[in-house]
Order: sequence, then C-alpha cells, then structure tokens
Amino acid sequence: MSQPNPPRIRSFTVKTYIPKNDEQNWVVVDAAGVPLGRLATLIASRIRGKHRPDFTPNMIQGDFVVVLNAGKVALTGNKLDGKVYTRYTGYQGGLRTETAREALAKHPERVIEHAVFGMLPKGRQGRSMHSRLKVYAGETHPHIAQKPQTLEVK
Repeated sequence: MSQPNPPRIRSFTVKTYIPKNDEQNWVVVDAAGVPLGRLATLIASRIRGKHRPDFTPNMIQGDFVVVLNAGKVALTGNKLDGKVYTRYTGYQGGLRTETAREALAKHPERVIEHAVFGMLPKGRQGRSMHSRLKVYAGETHPHIAQKPQTLEVK
C-alpha cells in the first residue's frame, strides 16, 4: 500500500490593516467639581485614542482635548495640603516644593497637565501627545473655530 500524500499547505499573504490618521476631533471638558484622577484618566485615554475601535498603540489617533475651569477641579481627602509638587532648579539645595493648594492658586493649568502627562506614554510619542491638551483656568477658550464637542464626565 502506498502512503497517502500529505495535504498541501497553501501560503497566502494577509494584508495588515493600518488605520488612517486623518480624523482629528476636538473635545471640551468642564473640570468644575470633577475629581482630578477621574478627569486625568478620561483625558489621557482620549488623547491616546483608546476610545476608538481601531486603536493602534504605535500611532497617535486621539482627539484634541480642551479643559475648562481648571481652578475648580476637585481634590478628594487631604490632597489639597498633603499632595506636594517638587521641582529642581538646578542649583545646589534647589529643591522647591509646593502643595496642591498653592499650585491651584498660582497656576491651576499645571495641576491638570501634570496629572495627565503622567498617564501618557513616556518617549517620543508621549511628548508629541502633549500638544493635544489645552487647559484653561476660566470658562473661555480660543478654539471655537474647531467646533469642539462637549464631553460629559461621569
């Protein structure tokens, strides 16, 4: 008896789907009374593009996010006095610290930017995502021409 021939394996090429990065949406978020961590996670995932069904980690597909009322963001618990932001001036003994209460009084935009930037990827791509976040202390913004959609924070 002869051995049956093994089945033939047919090779074919599969085309990889690469999403287009031509769609740039603008979103407005009101930060008044929203906890800082919830707001930052929502914004970071929007900037990365994780809300899209065709999310690809090696591409920047996210939205531009405009945050209003940055000075009215909520910090729960004892974080107003317990959370400390530090920076180094470059000089010997030049470690400067300020609490979240002081930072919100002086420059409330930086508090939200610091929280969001810590949730974005580190490296070349994360640094280019930083330009997609626009934070304003008041209720007005200069991005009306982009026709941004309002995003509700739950």
